[in-house]
Amino acid sequence: MLLESRSPTADETVQLVRAAQQGDSDSFTLMFQIHYAGMLAVANWILGPGPDAEDACQDAAITALRRIGELRDPTAVRSWLHAIVRNICLSILRSRRPVPVGVAGVDLPASANGDPVASIERMAQRDWIWHGLRQLTPTTQTVAMLRYFSDNNSYEQIALLCGIPVGTVASRLSEARRRLAYILPSVQGERHDGIDALTAERRDEAGTILTAIANGVALSQVDRRWAKGMTMWWPSGRISTGLGSLFAVMQNNYDQGVTARLTGLVAGPGVTIWENVFLNPPDDPYHCPPGATWLLREKGGVVQEVRLLYAPPTGEPPTHRERPGPHPA
Repeated sequence: MLLESRSPTADETVQLVRAAQQGDSDSFTLMFQIHYAGMLAVANWILGPGPDAEDACQDAAITALRRIGELRDPTAVRSWLHAIVRNICLSILRSRRPVPVGVAGVDLPASANGDPVASIERMAQRDWIWHGLRQLTPTTQTVAMLRYFSDNNSYEQIALLCGIPVGTVASRLSEARRRLAYILPSVQGERHDGIDALTAERRDEAGTILTAIANGVALSQVDRRWAKGMTMWWPSGRISTGLGSLFAVMQNNYDQGVTARLTGLVAGPGVTIWENVFLNPPDDPYHCPPGATWLLREKGGVVQEVRLLYAPPTGEPPTHRERPGPHPA
């Protein structure tokens, strides 16, 4: 169906959407191209012109590609796409806001049931999404997981977590979007290996480690999957080795009244991402930041490297503390 430069009729819109829902990638691409200008106008109005608005439209395309089957009224595709863009833009604005100390989840990219980014996170268990991610290169897969499934998902935060320049993050995300737009329509109807069991296993592990000191769990009970020479990269720039170094820090903080609670986890082949909130004692509310994101890199099922990024603190911390966070003074 050739639409040239004119707007599609209602019948043509229905045909285009139906074809896209049947997995026709060309029809989906054409649908996106027809509505891109309007989507960008929405993003520009909310975020202002610039890279964030353009990224929001690209993220919306991936979301729409995954959710196209949920669109019951093909003639409502324009308002449906605009709603996806609007919700993604609002989630970006939400992530820019300060996070009250000790409160988990306030700056999550999305929290409402209808928000597409929240829907992506809930759909992390969907086998076909993970099948698509697995076909990305390991480095591209990691930035895509952080962008779409984690709290600290700005380009700058992803760069810090991965130890790469911001420009590299941008180029890898661009590649991820391009590849996923091609891969996802072709794998949606296939049968894939499930990711549920892996996610549940990693969630149990993360929860156990984060609460190990409080619950009296010994290091030897949880270190089976951790390399003895595991490298731990702390936000302060400090580098330590082995899970024992992390336990020592957690013990130090527990002795000072700090506990941690797992709030989110996403797992894939070779990569696991944790998110947690720190609960600080009332007399020292700035001992640790509000929360943290952990990037675990694995080889052969064994954790080889961990990078930690804190959620930004709010308010004015005591001047005697050089830097907040779960590390020895």
